[in-house]
This record gives sequence, C-alpha cells and structure tokens, in this order.
Amino acid sequence: MGAAPTEHELFEEDTLDPQDWGELRALSHRIVDDAIDYVSGVRDRRVWQEMPEEVRASFATALPLAPTPTEDVYREVATNILGYPMGNIHPRFWSWYMGSSNFTGALGDFLAAIQGSNLGGGNHAAALVDQQVVDWCKQMLGFPASASGTLVSGGSVANIIGLAVARNAKAGVDVRELGVAAIEQPLRYYGSDQMHSCHRKGVETLGLGNQALRRIPTDAELRIDVDALRRAIREDRAAGFKPACVIATAGTVNTGAIDDLQALASVAAAEDLWLHVDGCIGALIAIAPENRYRVAGIEKANSVALDPHKWLHAPFEAGCVLVQDAGAHRGTFAVTPEYLVATARGLASAPWLYDYGLQTTRGFRALKIWMAVKEHGIGKFGRLVDQNIAQGRYLSDLIEVEPSLELVAPTNINIVCFRYRCEGKHADELKALNTEIMLRLQDEGTAVLSDTTVHGEHCLRVAINNHRTKRRDLKLLVEEVVRLGREIVRTDTAA
Repeated sequence: MGAAPTEHELFEEDTLDPQDWGELRALSHRIVDDAIDYVSGVRDRRVWQEMPEEVRASFATALPLAPTPTEDVYREVATNILGYPMGNIHPRFWSWYMGSSNFTGALGDFLAAIQGSNLGGGNHAAALVDQQVVDWCKQMLGFPASASGTLVSGGSVANIIGLAVARNAKAGVDVRELGVAAIEQPLRYYGSDQMHSCHRKGVETLGLGNQALRRIPTDAELRIDVDALRRAIREDRAAGFKPACVIATAGTVNTGAIDDLQALASVAAAEDLWLHVDGCIGALIAIAPENRYRVAGIEKANSVALDPHKWLHAPFEAGCVLVQDAGAHRGTFAVTPEYLVATARGLASAPWLYDYGLQTTRGFRALKIWMAVKEHGIGKFGRLVDQNIAQGRYLSDLIEVEPSLELVAPTNINIVCFRYRCEGKHADELKALNTEIMLRLQDEGTAVLSDTTVHGEHCLRVAINNHRTKRRDLKLLVEEVVRLGREIVRTDTAA
C-alpha cells in the first residue's frame, strides 16, 4: 500500500492572498505613485468630462467567471474609472455641497481597510480612535464630555438619528416597545422652508409622516422666522398636536443661511421642545476664528448633525451626530443580544458602539479623520473655513461689479447664488440661458456648479467648500460665465 495522503493533498485550500507578494508590492508602489500624480495634478485636468460610449459599455459586461491579472484590473481602473470622476476634488468643483478630500485621509481609508476592523464595538484600538474622533467633534462644537455621539455615513443618517432620539424623548410613551401608534397626541416637528429634504425622509422613516413636519416661513435673509415659529407652536397645541422638536439649520443647502440658533434655543427651552441642529454645512464654522460667531448657540442644541467629509475634508463617507443626553441617545438604539453581551475582559470588555445608531456592522471611518486632524491640527481646518467664506464674499463682489451678472440671494457664508441677466428676456428664457451656461461650463471642463430656485428666481449656485480653490479660479468663473452668456445670446439673436 502507498503512503497515506498528506493533509495538503486532501484539502487543497485557497485564499485571496497573492501567490507572489513581491509582484503585488511592486504594483502597489506604482499605484501610490500614480495616486500622488493624480491628486497633485488635479488642477491641470478638466473638472468633469462625459464618458465615451465604449467606456460606458465596459460597465455593462457580464459577471467575471475567470481571474484577471491584478495589473490588468488596475489598468482598467486607471483608464475607465479614475479618468472620469465626479470631479469634486478639483479646485473648480462647486456643485451641490461636496467635500474635496485630502491625501492623508485617503491613506487613512486604505490603512483602515487593511486592518479590516469592524467598529460595532469591542476592546481594540480602532474603537478607541472612533470614540476619540467623536470626543474631538464635541470639543469643536462646545458640547460637554458627558454628551454622546456616533460616526455615520453622512448628514442624512446623522439627522435621522437626531430626530429619532427627539421622537423617543418627547413621545410620552415607550415608542420602542409600543410603536408610534401608541403616541396619544400626534407629534409636530418644525423647520424652515429652506431645510434639507432629508428631514422629510427622516420623519417618514420614523413613522410620523410628512404632515408631522411643519415648514415655517423664512425672513429676507432666508432664516427661519422665529415669530412665525412661535405662532405655529401655539396653533398646533390648540389643535391637539404635541410640539416635539425644532430643527434649526446652520447653513441651508440653497444659500448657506444660518438660523438664529440663540433665539431658537430660547424658544425650545420655553416650549419644552427638543432642539436639533442640522449643521451638515455650517456646524464646523465653530472652529473658524473669524466666523465662529455665526453659529453661536449651537452648543445649546440637544443634538447636532455635522459632516467631517465637508469642512474637515475627509474622504467620503464621514458624518457625525452628537447628543447632549447620552442616556436618551443609547436608549433609542441599544439592544443587547446574548451573542454580544459584554465580558469582564477580552475583546468584548468594551462598550458596543453599535448601541448609538442603526448599524451593527460599522466601518473604520474614524481613522481618515484622526490622521488628517493629527497631521494639520484643527487650527488649520478652521482657517480653511474662514478662507472659503472669504472666497464667497470675493466672488459676490466680482458679481456685483459685473453689469451682466446679478446676485439673486444674500451671500451668507460660502454659497453664492447669481445669474446672467439679459434685458428683455422673461423668467423662462433666463432659466434656459443660465442652465445652458452651467452645462457648457461642465462640457468644456472649466467648472462645475449647480442651479437652484430662491424666492421663485432660478439662479446658478456656487458652493465653495474646497481647500484647493484659489481666488483666480473664481475670477476665471466670472469671466467664463460672461463669455458664455454673451455667446449664447448672440447665437440666439442671430437665429
């Protein structure tokens, strides 16, 4: 009889690790070199460009069944993916409200993925980094050390968590056990007519319905009308509703307007309402030496949503919610199944971070924030906030002295709403003209901005939330908008 088969012969086990680590090392070094070239040369590329049909078609191929060499996979990434980005790291990307990332943060994301930790909780270093970043966010906004918080994907989820804690704290019943049907009086939430759409999604997700969210008119500066809010609260009480939460906005998505947080804190305290601040755009103005006064009172909020992937420039995704009452926060989400019971020592001997949000499985989002803040210090990030706000004022000044342009809304912080104007054109024609200017800027790769409607007027919108933007970029934008506007009008007239 022959020799018995060895364990290796019986079980030929596989792995995703490479057979040749040396080849992977060489390719990885090349990828890092290419990444540095990609970021350092971003200004020299088009902001955005349309994908050719063959590139678009490459994303409709069938599921791969056989392996492809890693170098070939990377070649496809470099050509078809890195070559056609959204563009938000470019210094002339000002659309919607995006962060512009930073290279150290990208390294942090890479190292977090290499370590591969699950941040549901546990006794390990990544969990402590996560908690430290939350503690730093408290310090930035003036929240007490006793407050709680959690890192999430972004502002929408952060806001929903804040609204959920508010619901449970003000419902008057055990919502977790009995459900929203047991709430004796329908709850009312209040926000301005400029608040982000995620709040509608939030109240709907929480089972309260869109009608639970009352939109309050805004003043000439597009801030919530505090007197109108007081009247709405009185009216709702008289009609049998239970006012529960005021949603203040520190930086509206349309114009960057900041509600009077001090006044809203006083209203909430007098009326026994939860004060939630949607600070995903402007909360971090609290770290800006020249402009922090704009968000005075944010430290009085019961909860705040903020986005480190905006003015801390962390790579996506990185949101955060802070809650003054840690017990109310944990009480809204904590569940302790037998397989996650804490132990006296070992891996399960630390707090479970999943008790403060919706995710049990959580990525290591904190490292990219932690590394960049360690590298630069929070003072530099604060100065960059001031820089963007100053750039918003600079662009507004350029627009005000250019006869063919006009501001459509006050520039509060770093969001500028304006349009190309043309005598004799009605509103629909002006909208078509400005939309075409916006699209040609994108098509030519010069700049990316968005459009919106403020007080019934369509306009172009520039959100300067980019640490790479220079004043010369804004001067170029004005020049190109004027050039394109004249070119389009001239063509239309000739036709």
